[in-house]
Amino acid sequence: MKSEVYALGAFLKVPNSILIAPPTDGLFGDTRTDEEQLGASYDELEWAMTQDKNYKKSEDFFGREKEVFDLYKKLNFANLHKMKPIPVCVIPENVKIGS
Repeated sequence: MKSEVYALGAFLKVPNSILIAPPTDGLFGDTRTDEEQLGASYDELEWAMTQDKNYKKSEDFFGREKEVFDLYKKLNFANLHKMKPIPVCVIPENVKIGS
């Protein structure tokens, strides 16, 4: 998790200017932070991830917690394809040409 990366950075004595810099992907050529692009901070998204792992549902939350949890679920669903192994076609030896 991102909090673990920050803790590791602090342990390794990464300069504070790097540790406190707002995270940004730099893909858009502007100064938007990850939080501005995502709509939630990494701390909030880690909280939502933890709640999801504890089988919580959207209806369990209200206000900002519900907003962040729903956002996390939306982002997670949109990126599931990146988390699943790529399908591989295994061709049996007796079917291969030249076998």
